[in-house]
Amino acid sequence: MRNLMLLLHLAGAIFWMGGMAFAVMNLRPALHELQQPPVRLPLVVGVLRRFFVVVMASIALLLLTGVGLLQQVPGAQAPRGWHAMAGIGIVMMLLFGHIYFAPWRRLRRAVAAQDWPEAGRRMNQIVLLVKVNLGLGWLAIAAVLLWR
Repeated sequence: MRNLMLLLHLAGAIFWMGGMAFAVMNLRPALHELQQPPVRLPLVVGVLRRFFVVVMASIALLLLTGVGLLQQVPGAQAPRGWHAMAGIGIVMMLLFGHIYFAPWRRLRRAVAAQDWPEAGRRMNQIVLLVKVNLGLGWLAIAAVLLWR
């Protein structure tokens, strides 16, 4: 059972972090090279709408499996890196909540109103926060692997 929970936990992390890395490092630069804001921003909204469903499912999976894995070891015996990963993971989830409920809503409204300068500002805000979350994800991975 432990190995199945670990597999599911890793799958949640891989989908979330992989999606963030792909969007920031590959999709966004390619769209900037090829498309103007009236084409690019509605496309990005469509991509993020789908990706955020994946992120929500990943968060649910990470919470369920993370709590399950931590419960298998008495708290005092769990490696410090596990606790650090859990704390960083909670910060990442809260940051995603902020992205979803603030700049993401504003981005959708701006795109619907065809307010491209405002949409661009909100997209830049989302990108910055996603980069922070991606960095936190790597920090969580480093903590669990290196801090025993």
